Amino acid sequence: MQTTQPTDSSPDHLSTFWALPASEVLNRLATGEMGLSQDAAEKIRKTVGPNLIKPKEKTSAVGLFIRQFNSPISLILIIAAILSFFLNDITDGVIILIIILISGLLSFWQERGASNAMQQLLSIVVAKTSVLRDGKEQEVPDEQLVPGDVLRLRSGDVIPADCYLLSCNELFVNEATLTGETFPVDKQPCLLDAATPIAKRRNTLFMGSSVVSGSGTAVAVHTGTTTELGHIAERINTTAPETDFEHGIRRFGYLLMELTLVLVFLIFAINVFLHKPVLDAFLFSLAIAVGLTPQLLPAIISINLAKGASRMATKQVIVKRLSSIENLGSMNVLCSDKTGTLTEGAVKVDRIIDVNGQISPRAGLLAKVNAQLQQGFRNPIDVAILSFVPADMSSYPRVDEIPYDFIRKRLTILTEEGGQPIMVTKGALQNILDICQFVDAGGPSPVPIADHQATIQKTFQELSAKGFRTLGLATKNTNGKRAIDKTDEAGMTFLGFISLFDSPKEGIQDTLATLQNLGIQIKMITGDNVLVATAVAQAIGIKSPSVLTGANLRQLSSEALRHKVTTTHVFAEIEPNQKESIILALKKRGYVVGYMGDGINDASALHAADVGISVESAVNVAKESADIVLLKQDLNVLIDGVREGRRTFTNTMKYIFMATSANFGNMFSMAGASIFLPFLPLLPVQILLTNLLTDLPEMAIASDNVDPNAIEKPAKWDMQFIRRFMMTFGLLSSVFDYLSFGLLLWVFKANEALFQTGWFVESVMSASTIVLVVRTRQVFYRSRPGRWLLLATALIVGIVLLLPVSPLANVFGFTTMPLSLYGAIIGIVGCYVLLAEWLKHWFYKRYKQ
Repeated sequence: MQTTQPTDSSPDHLSTFWALPASEVLNRLATGEMGLSQDAAEKIRKTVGPNLIKPKEKTSAVGLFIRQFNSPISLILIIAAILSFFLNDITDGVIILIIILISGLLSFWQERGASNAMQQLLSIVVAKTSVLRDGKEQEVPDEQLVPGDVLRLRSGDVIPADCYLLSCNELFVNEATLTGETFPVDKQPCLLDAATPIAKRRNTLFMGSSVVSGSGTAVAVHTGTTTELGHIAERINTTAPETDFEHGIRRFGYLLMELTLVLVFLIFAINVFLHKPVLDAFLFSLAIAVGLTPQLLPAIISINLAKGASRMATKQVIVKRLSSIENLGSMNVLCSDKTGTLTEGAVKVDRIIDVNGQISPRAGLLAKVNAQLQQGFRNPIDVAILSFVPADMSSYPRVDEIPYDFIRKRLTILTEEGGQPIMVTKGALQNILDICQFVDAGGPSPVPIADHQATIQKTFQELSAKGFRTLGLATKNTNGKRAIDKTDEAGMTFLGFISLFDSPKEGIQDTLATLQNLGIQIKMITGDNVLVATAVAQAIGIKSPSVLTGANLRQLSSEALRHKVTTTHVFAEIEPNQKESIILALKKRGYVVGYMGDGINDASALHAADVGISVESAVNVAKESADIVLLKQDLNVLIDGVREGRRTFTNTMKYIFMATSANFGNMFSMAGASIFLPFLPLLPVQILLTNLLTDLPEMAIASDNVDPNAIEKPAKWDMQFIRRFMMTFGLLSSVFDYLSFGLLLWVFKANEALFQTGWFVESVMSASTIVLVVRTRQVFYRSRPGRWLLLATALIVGIVLLLPVSPLANVFGFTTMPLSLYGAIIGIVGCYVLLAEWLKHWFYKRYKQ
């Protein structure tokens, strides 16, 4: 075993490694066919770094804190504070900086906690590869792989580095991520010219590609950013496609930007025209901009999504991409294979019979030989055969193998029987019949298959109609040949049928009914034949399933398919590349599509779906392609995740409703008041304080309770609804603001300080208490708010009532208010809450109509 260290860890000495013999590659990497020692691997990793294309974002606490102040408005406010110092307005400068600092600290504290929680969740789902270390095969996280590691690759593995192929058996690799080539590439150990282009390097495995079929051993040459995929990633922006939620946030930002720019410009111009101090007018305009902008929106979205992901994790749903939570909540179509999701996933053999329908011990024995000796991906069918057949197969050695692939749909083992090499092939019935020339009908010698075609088809249809999946089994004497390839799969003898069953999951009908009630359609996509698929669909409660076969799908135009997918319940006899077509057709019809898959052939469909869902037991390529990973393959677990996704979306929208309605109303009132008042309705620092205090309760919105009816249907971003909500409730807020102005000016004859104090108290109290109204569509006292939201609201109301009589009053320019004014403000806020409650019910009824 090689344990010495490489003399050169840079990639340059292996820049054309595909043109070198295997011995030279191993020598330059200072490794051997049994791999590195653990100590050697650790030393190399310290030199070359982790095997990552993009280094993990490990923002330091200081960096995260500084990031809270990088928004344009925050920077402008900091400049304004510096300008105040320069003009000797020390008090205002200090207060502005303190308020900005407090806001940043709150956001930092919440975002850091959310970030740490997400890192812990993501560590649960880690891709691993079989590696030889210290001469033993072990599972190692892909991130820890180093040049010189020897990898054992099988069907379903994602290639974790750029590798040199040492040996293989019918190894086919999907390189579409790198080369765009649709069909799997046949890999072989060989010597190539140094000028060979990427697409023709048959002895090279590239990071990001995946093993479709076969197996192989390879040595990692380049890792991380030195791989071909790493070079591409450095040249292009690899950001994920924008989700519907992210698109909505961006459009919402544009709306706020337009409103803010118009108001700020007008207010500044009017105040300067009215000969108010330019600096005060400038700071006042900036404060209006801050008041209109929900500064905490990015932090609250992150907090909501991270806390939602944490709650989903307790329900065995791991979120790999935070923004996919919204898509999960919006999902209204779920496409899924039947095995393990709609059925128990525990495939069992019903019988192994010959062409005459009789139990065949010989066919059972050879089926077990095929299942036991294959070295590719061990699937549930092989496990079922091994447990069903008690026969002793110790006298059947493994000689050679042609692994399973999704084109041939069969697996061939070369073994020995009575000292003679024989082939044993198992696979999809039609694919087995295609290579058979004879039938073992129980006589002294095989007979032509043509004599039994009708019997074979009749048996197949009878088994399929009962819901059995049926495989074929064939054999052939190779006349001494001990190395086989695909051309040898011809002229074989049909031995019989292997019938399998997979019972529907217990309670699956209730589960599907729950999904229907949540507004989610289920569409089954399976490679099984139409008879089996129909039988399973009926067993799980789809009474009259509309079925579309892969053959029929191929004949449809893109437009015709878009119409057909809407009414189809079951897609049967579907090829792997057709799954993606179905997903894309559904998306073009306007559906938010989830796809649940765990196999090698599900990767493209998982990537194409709005939300790709896999399970922890899935092959690496499926887990890598998924946005969400279930720790348990159960639709009930997914239902919990859907509800949590909708809960997270609802709580995020609550903040937007609260912030926009209250902020828009207050700032609109302030803009109007600044025109007719001889002084500013609120000082700039008072506006900043108002914004900070009204945002504080909303920091607890992620933990708020959600009404059951809010999660009954898919949640969608509706910009028109948000705009109407903001205008309607903002104007109501302004009405009561102007009532407060009249009360202060004409009843209490308020001077500048009393006016600003009184309106500050009314403004913050109304914005805080209205949270309890707009957070629910029910009557507010019938919908119990979250404990932290209620406590935070009560705390802010208490602070606001006490602030005018506290030592900080002079600092912010407040003055003591008469008790009668307190009573009047509480009365105004009470009336505002009651009228907002009435308006809410009118608004939702009118909008629904």
